[in-house]
Amino acid sequence: MNSLRYFDFGGAKPLVLLIARLALIALFIIFGIPKMTGFSGTVQYMTTLGTPAPEVAAVIAVLMEVVAAILIVIGFFTRPLAVIFVFYTLATAFIGHSYWNMTGDAVTGNMINFYKNVSIAGGFLLLAVTGPGALSLDRR
Repeated sequence: MNSLRYFDFGGAKPLVLLIARLALIALFIIFGIPKMTGFSGTVQYMTTLGTPAPEVAAVIAVLMEVVAAILIVIGFFTRPLAVIFVFYTLATAFIGHSYWNMTGDAVTGNMINFYKNVSIAGGFLLLAVTGPGALSLDRR
């Protein structure tokens, strides 16, 4: 009963991996494009967070959330980018969602977002291990 130990996607595995990449990266693209188009506002937001070198941090955010995210979607340099995304996602959790320094209504939402980032980092670890699948430029 080997099939009871895991679910085998069979021929659908490449499509499932593509859908997983899209789902994992959607949040970054959705929030990265406004960071890019409203770059000065992104720099101001980084400043309010107390981020060192807010202009550089904003550039890194746009590069990761738009450029690197698109590369993950198309499956180009997927494994190394997934590892970089692990560190980026954990860094943004600590910088942007430090719920332990907050009080009142801010705590719960930021705690949720902190652990959301931890979960997303776990997804990137899986992507780094599994790779992008056959529907990717890495496999071509």
